[in-house]
Amino acid sequence: MRKISLFIAMSLDGYIADSKGSVDWLKGQGNDNENIDVYSEFVKNIDTILMGWNTYHQIVTELSPKEWIYKDFTTYVITHKEQTSSEKIRFVNINTVYLAKSLKEKSGKDIWICGGANLIQQLLNEDLIDYYYITVIPTLLGTGIRLFENVNQEIRLRLLNTQSYNGMTDLIYTRR
Repeated sequence: MRKISLFIAMSLDGYIADSKGSVDWLKGQGNDNENIDVYSEFVKNIDTILMGWNTYHQIVTELSPKEWIYKDFTTYVITHKEQTSSEKIRFVNINTVYLAKSLKEKSGKDIWICGGANLIQQLLNEDLIDYYYITVIPTLLGTGIRLFENVNQEIRLRLLNTQSYNGMTDLIYTRR
């Protein structure tokens, strides 16, 4: 069975975006030469991405408006908006939990939960996330969009690995 992984960055105080929805603070304390490429290692085992509309919209309008940066994956965008799907980007108006469970049953590599917070919370509340790859950014935002808001149950995790670079700390957990 395929695994579902959350791979995301958050501020030290637990936010994935600031109060305006911006992620321009997602950087370490020094320069990019000090960063480790954890993304390339992570995506070796991924072929499917799940994301909400706001995450998709931010990618195509702000973060990478000229090129779809996830062209090597099949991406499901959960939305109520009518959009035309392509081979690699599928806009679906379907229950997130149902979609995640059905994708886990299909053959293929693992599934990446890319964002946003609402989608993540739905999967958390059903305990469907197998691995948590969280990069803690050395920034305190004070307000914004929380990563773990309204979780309706305790989920016990086991720490698998940590690494620090450029003031950031990667934490990798699995469910116990």
